[in-house]
Amino acid sequence: MEVCYRHPKRETGVSCSNCGRPICPDCMTSTSVGMRCPECARQGRTKVRTMSSLHAEPTLMWILIAINVAAGLGSLSGANVGDQGTLTDAGDLSRASMAAGDWWTFITSGFLHRGIFHLLSNMLALWILGSLLEPAMGHLRFGLVYFVALFCGSLGVLLMAGGASAGASGAVFGLLGAAVVVARHRGLNLMESGLGLWLGLNLLLTFTIPNISIGAHLGGLAGGFLAALILLEGDRFRLARYVPELACAALGAAAFAVSIAQYG
Repeated sequence: MEVCYRHPKRETGVSCSNCGRPICPDCMTSTSVGMRCPECARQGRTKVRTMSSLHAEPTLMWILIAINVAAGLGSLSGANVGDQGTLTDAGDLSRASMAAGDWWTFITSGFLHRGIFHLLSNMLALWILGSLLEPAMGHLRFGLVYFVALFCGSLGVLLMAGGASAGASGAVFGLLGAAVVVARHRGLNLMESGLGLWLGLNLLLTFTIPNISIGAHLGGLAGGFLAALILLEGDRFRLARYVPELACAALGAAAFAVSIAQYG
């Protein structure tokens, strides 16, 4: 984690919305366009800002894409997996699969896809959002947001009982929710950045196109939004190291525990 440029012993996840330098709460000046460091606030300087920083190269994003593509191609091949039918039949999520004791479908369903367009559209969104978020958040936090969103999306599937579900859409919607939090945290306008339009369009498609898992999309969106909020607000209040990450992980664990207790 970065440290405040004026107080090197203080870790922080907050950056000046103008120059990008990391700042601790004592150095923050709240403005209409986000948090500013003392120099930028005093001089009123403004330049174009983006969400990316130099935390990390998006390597985890590529690993997740590779896993999704490998599992997706396996599910599209139609090959049988023992007496459970195809890979998709064995790994998709429903109340019936949880009741049968197949608790792993809570996770595996997030990596299987029904059709090449389903797979490619989700991987395109994962590439775009991962390229923005992983450099801004770091490997650990990006991974936490992804899996918390996946878990919350799976819980949404079970809560809404819309039949069997598969796909990375829940996790992708979670990354979109996290991107909204990070953008607002950095003082970026949601409509000017395109995130507001993207979110609105995806929600419209969720409720208008048949055979889309509304529970996965809404659950994932809420999970990713809350995960990013926990991480960034934890930095703002200067919680002890890894406390925000542990709280974020607890959110994902709670979604899994509720699913097992209610439907397992």
